[in-house]
Amino acid sequence: MSVLRRQYGYGPVELTGTPDALYERHLLFDNVVDPAAASSRQRYEALARSVRDVLSQRWVRTEQTYERADPKRIYYLSMEFLIGRSLTNNIMNLLLSPLVSEALKRTSLDLVSVLEEEPDAGLGNGGLGRLAACFLDSMATMQLPAMGYGLRYEYGIFRQSIENGWQHEQPDNWLRRPDPWEVARPDEKVEIGLNCSFEARQGALRAIVGRPSTLIGTPFDRPVVGYGGKTINTLRLWAATAPDYFDFQAFSHGEFVSAVAETLAAESLTRVLYPDDSTTSGQQLRFVQEYFLVACSMADLVRRFRRTNADWSALPTKVAVQLNDTHPALAVPELMRILLDEAHLGWDQAWSLTQQTLAYTNHTLLPEALEKWPLAWFEALLPRHLEIIFEINRRLLDAVRRRFPGDEGRVARTSVIEEGPIKHVRMANLAIVGSHSTNGVAAIHSALLRSTTVKDLAEMFPERFGNKTNGVTPRRWLLLANPALARTITDAIGDGWITDLGELAKLKPLAEDRRFRDAFRAAKRAAKAAFAEWFRSTSGQTIDPHTMFDGQVKRIHEYKRQLLNALRIVVLYNRLREHPALDMAPRTFLFAGKAAPAYHLAKVIIKLLNNLAATIDADPVIRGRLKVVFLPEYSVSLAERLIPATDVSNQISTAGYEASGTSNMKFMMNGALTIGTRDGATIEMAEEAGEENFFLFGLTAEQVAGSRGWYSPRWHYESQPEIRAALDLIFADHFSRDEPGVFAPLRDVLLTRGDYYMHLADIASYLEADGRLCTLYADPDAWDRKAILNVAGSGKFSSDRTIAEYAADIWRAKPCPVS
Repeated sequence: MSVLRRQYGYGPVELTGTPDALYERHLLFDNVVDPAAASSRQRYEALARSVRDVLSQRWVRTEQTYERADPKRIYYLSMEFLIGRSLTNNIMNLLLSPLVSEALKRTSLDLVSVLEEEPDAGLGNGGLGRLAACFLDSMATMQLPAMGYGLRYEYGIFRQSIENGWQHEQPDNWLRRPDPWEVARPDEKVEIGLNCSFEARQGALRAIVGRPSTLIGTPFDRPVVGYGGKTINTLRLWAATAPDYFDFQAFSHGEFVSAVAETLAAESLTRVLYPDDSTTSGQQLRFVQEYFLVACSMADLVRRFRRTNADWSALPTKVAVQLNDTHPALAVPELMRILLDEAHLGWDQAWSLTQQTLAYTNHTLLPEALEKWPLAWFEALLPRHLEIIFEINRRLLDAVRRRFPGDEGRVARTSVIEEGPIKHVRMANLAIVGSHSTNGVAAIHSALLRSTTVKDLAEMFPERFGNKTNGVTPRRWLLLANPALARTITDAIGDGWITDLGELAKLKPLAEDRRFRDAFRAAKRAAKAAFAEWFRSTSGQTIDPHTMFDGQVKRIHEYKRQLLNALRIVVLYNRLREHPALDMAPRTFLFAGKAAPAYHLAKVIIKLLNNLAATIDADPVIRGRLKVVFLPEYSVSLAERLIPATDVSNQISTAGYEASGTSNMKFMMNGALTIGTRDGATIEMAEEAGEENFFLFGLTAEQVAGSRGWYSPRWHYESQPEIRAALDLIFADHFSRDEPGVFAPLRDVLLTRGDYYMHLADIASYLEADGRLCTLYADPDAWDRKAILNVAGSGKFSSDRTIAEYAADIWRAKPCPVS
């Protein structure tokens, strides 16, 4: 402990246990209550602030070191950072767990109830944001001088509840209580100009084009603690406010809303993560959010660069900006605007500096997910940026015509401007053209990106394209989430794996060691028992931890094919109805994930899963043999409980549609066996662990693309009796007796509209792989061997490896140890 005290510089003050200790003082003086009467929330805030006190001096020293050493800094721009809860993660990474455990023995602190008081930060939605959080953890652990930039959403995407089987959305007001981790920095605010202002009219805020206004970006900083506590980087989140303005005359005349219209408009900008994009107004808000993130962040990082560098030509040697998907692609014209209009550089120099500074990560192959914004919005809100984009595009198309003379089709596809009745700016094209590097996030994704999605740009700039397969942090997803397995691994091979996950390869020979297999199996049982108890205590429902836990947890989307999983369950259900004596291992199917509020079909799939659960539970023949559970409000905290407990991981997207996936890596790392398609990073996972230790099935990406012209789902329906019987049960309202016709949209998408994501093409292969999986499960030793080999093969999928590749190949950045 004395070593940690010196490292963190918090002197002789104790963390807890005495009246003058950090925790006791925060509990008393922050809340002005009798500590014995303090609530669990007050105890959480006191403990969190105490931990922040411990790290604060090291956090300051980290920034001081960067200011003094002036290294090349990394700036990671992302609209999402799905960081989860911070208290336990920070305690772990600061190596304070023994100290906290000892303190708990001396106090009446109920750590479990205290930890439940911390909400998951509503700063992200899915894999994009969770990846960004893992990357921040790795950059701090690897002592890289880095900062994350995002938005401080007051409300997360939504809180999900299930009522009568349907998803319902409630506001996720995660900041309704003070957040002890954030530090407001009003002295470092930035001003952002827009070519419009706002007024209140008929109860709504409306933009007035041509009347410029100003937004204020106020930064809120959160510590990013690297493992071992040596480096504490910063996640800087921007909150939107208006300049100090109040129309007293309007207020005095009773126009109360008009008097504060500008303030309401500004503060609404960062109110909600992902406004509903099914409406034009929601899309416009998203567009302004993206610009606000970019403008604040670029102003801030340029200001920091200029403090120690007078020569603009040094920018790419001191700054590396990574754009996490197309959301921050406005960084291209924004940095150009700064260099042209504020630094007064010539176009060629400004363009060279912009390209050398920026890099872009693509996360999707879905055309509808590649952002395109109406050109008219640029004209109204960002006219100077549109001028710059036009010039970028003019020079680009001139270069394309010189390289490929006479190929006007290629010119049109390459253009940053999409022509048509309504012209759009293609943000992916803008990001690729304006950066020196474009990477995909799995080998198959990067290959398809080059050969299909942006083929013309890849042929124009082949040297800019590369691959950086995603990874996840083993600190949160194994050490913290699965303490029993983490101890088992450490007892066997030491703790070097925590910061070098490749060390897990040492487990391979231990797959044949009975004592290790027994310990491995005991760890899985402990995780399943813990999850079952948590589920009982929070929902009142029971699940049997002795059943096979078969999980699929991810955003609900047709291409991720939760519907395919549901069809599998209906087939198994039918088999048991027809053959009650059938030998089938008892199984609990666990689902979790949110559907976008306007995505009706995804909500119908959630409804089907919940109705399946109710029908099976009501059937005395099936009950106890199959069980379906849909877990509402999927979050990082829920994933930390569920993933260690899961036996089977379903990664069953239509091949060629999942960019990478990261939940697949977390399941593998925690000893689940994967049943899945050859898609995303699952292909590379199978290569690392051996395909014989995976249950792969279904069409390949090439077969999916090649069969588009002739695929007939009705052929499968008419030719495969077991599949037809399962579908007929759904269509005949067997699972919706009180709501006839509720699943008609599923018939429409599967049979009438051609089954675009090829559920019926893959269902037979899925069931065959499922049969092999169940046969293996009946042999616990054989199952555990494969599970151990999966863990042993997961070393590649650490975000530390991914970040090391980014740092070496894209950012050209090196560690800067804190002195």
